Amino acid sequence: MAFRSIIFAPLYVITVIITTGIGGALGCFLSQKQRFFFPRITFHVTSFWLRIICGITYRVEGLENIPDYPCVIASNHQSAWETYALQVFISPLCTVLKRELLFIPFFGWSLAYMKPIAIDRSNAIAASKKVLKVGKSRLADGISVLVFPEGTRTKAGVDAEFKRTAAALAHNAKVPILPIAHNSGKFWPARTIWKQKGVIVMKIGKPIDTSGKTAEAIHNIYSEWIKREKSALESAV
Repeated sequence: MAFRSIIFAPLYVITVIITTGIGGALGCFLSQKQRFFFPRITFHVTSFWLRIICGITYRVEGLENIPDYPCVIASNHQSAWETYALQVFISPLCTVLKRELLFIPFFGWSLAYMKPIAIDRSNAIAASKKVLKVGKSRLADGISVLVFPEGTRTKAGVDAEFKRTAAALAHNAKVPILPIAHNSGKFWPARTIWKQKGVIVMKIGKPIDTSGKTAEAIHNIYSEWIKREKSALESAV
């Protein structure tokens, strides 16, 4: 797989540069809905390279659980794969991300047109307040908000502490939380070019009703679900 991973790396980089470059150049002329065309193209082309070069495919379970109304999406974070995949299967979507990503040439410029909630992770209090304020506004506009509770990519098999931002936002905005678990890091690990042949499985749970629950209770329910399902997916052969 080492040789295949080396072949995949430049093709992936070229794909991202082309799609985000075009997206960044044309973004100001497109509607918000049209701008999401570019991350979707990135996902489909990248999935093609993963399949024919690295032998990595994917399967999504629970698509029927995606509601037709805005909610908070909470997903574990292991690789670049889910950042693209979730843009394909859930729309419209606003992602909470570190602001440094917006400074990357081409990629960041295109990303800015998606109107993400870019936060400064060095200032946790200010970041949390921004997510609650802007996130509530996005939800009111009919846009779901994606939060990665770990705050950064985590290795497969590792249970990182889940921050409470997703629960606080859902509680504050009075919307459900849609929990999502996957095992992408098992085949596309973070911070390395090496890949492992196999099937990425993403499982979408049923929306969690937050009415009448405290933010702490909401946090416990969705985080326990994600960790349990993630562990099961990672241990599956």
